[in-house]
Amino acid sequence: MRLEGKVAIITGGAHGMGAEEAKLFAREGAKVVIADIRNDDARKVEAEIVEAGGESMVVMLDVSNENQWEQAVAQTVAQFGKLDILVNNAGISGSGEKDFGSTAAWNQLMDINAKGVFLGMKHSVPEMEKAGGGAIVNISSISGMVGQSYVHPGYNASKGAVRLVTKAAAVQHAKKGIRVNSVHPGSMPAMLTSGPRGDGGSQEARLAAIPMGREGLPIEVANAVLFMASDEASYITGTELMVDGGFTAR
Repeated sequence: MRLEGKVAIITGGAHGMGAEEAKLFAREGAKVVIADIRNDDARKVEAEIVEAGGESMVVMLDVSNENQWEQAVAQTVAQFGKLDILVNNAGISGSGEKDFGSTAAWNQLMDINAKGVFLGMKHSVPEMEKAGGGAIVNISSISGMVGQSYVHPGYNASKGAVRLVTKAAAVQHAKKGIRVNSVHPGSMPAMLTSGPRGDGGSQEARLAAIPMGREGLPIEVANAVLFMASDEASYITGTELMVDGGFTAR
């Protein structure tokens, strides 16, 4: 198994891509910590993992809260003895905000999508050093690569920040044996925080902009994250992996 003996924290692991990542990591031998604010949904994912013979635990985590990050990492190490992998998956969408000039929306997007990633790395790296190295995978987006007319600009800014803080961390921590990469999903099934598209574009128009002509699946992102977290990517750090059906290749 590709993650045998590894301990992984996956934020936003109660739903969508995060849940797929948690279940896939467990199937590949990792002990998985599902870190989320949605306790009931997180418990369901935990139960699926345990029923399938894996090991998992749930920690409550608002990724924008530094104290909760300290507690989540401490609980992980207390339960499983170490930390090898962090997947910064938790985030909110910018498509549910109708006022693209909203400062409150900007602040919330940056707090959760960007600061949450920074805090996760800040508190996970010391434990990875103790473990002799590790892997961090930050979930950005194609919105961190291109501009868009239908999301709050804070979403693009926050996901662009994820891309560059990933590169900075990769350079800073490479000699510690810690790899840091970002994965950039394209058009996917709606997030819990998604709203209607602000540009009025039809589903047909959206799919026409994707060379492969379809939305992605959460498991396709999870497979990319698994690769980046595994030893198969041992010489890869500071890079971004597009999972977008060719959208950004145009």
